[in-house]
Amino acid sequence: MSLGLLQRFLLIAGVFALAACGGRETLQSSRSGDNMTSQSARQCLAGLKSKSVRFAGLPNKSFDGGCRMIDTIKLMDFGTPTTNLGAMTCPLASSFTDWARYGVAPAAKHYLGSEVVKIETMGTFNCRAVNGSRSGKLSEHAFANAVDVSAFVLRDGRRVSVLNGWRGSSAEQAFLRRLHQSACKRFGTVLGPEYNAAHANHFHFDMAKSTSNGTAYCR
Repeated sequence: MSLGLLQRFLLIAGVFALAACGGRETLQSSRSGDNMTSQSARQCLAGLKSKSVRFAGLPNKSFDGGCRMIDTIKLMDFGTPTTNLGAMTCPLASSFTDWARYGVAPAAKHYLGSEVVKIETMGTFNCRAVNGSRSGKLSEHAFANAVDVSAFVLRDGRRVSVLNGWRGSSAEQAFLRRLHQSACKRFGTVLGPEYNAAHANHFHFDMAKSTSNGTAYCR
């Protein structure tokens, strides 16, 4: 290979190497949440990192009807496998991981004598109104600011669902009511089976405080 051809080869190889490196940096920036638009979101992510929570940053998106995912993340690992978790605002993710670690885990051992190995949810982001339709006031799900929790799987094989356990055995009732009370300390709005028939099979948690004095709405 002539000197001229060798120089051209090295130059082209260098360009591709820089492009590849730049692609990885962009991906890492997105996955680590460095693309967050607000200072409060960045501070929240720093808090998650300090608690050894693994997550991936997600791109901002807006949808017809006012739905949006802004400064959201996807939880990857916080100690308890959880189904159906999609985009979540960082405050919601932070409260959820704390609830799972410091509410769910000890309550399962205390009331059920076993360890929760999986939390089942019905999802997070959903572009819909509060009543489940596409018209009316938007649900907090429409902003990735809510999560619906439906059941818990224990290491001994038992599955405790909100639908069956809320009026199930005394241990299941005590466990689920303790989780409901624990959630009221961490989320802005907590709705369960006592709220209405639509919540008979799940707990709804979101970060919007629905009371005039700024305290949590817990039903």
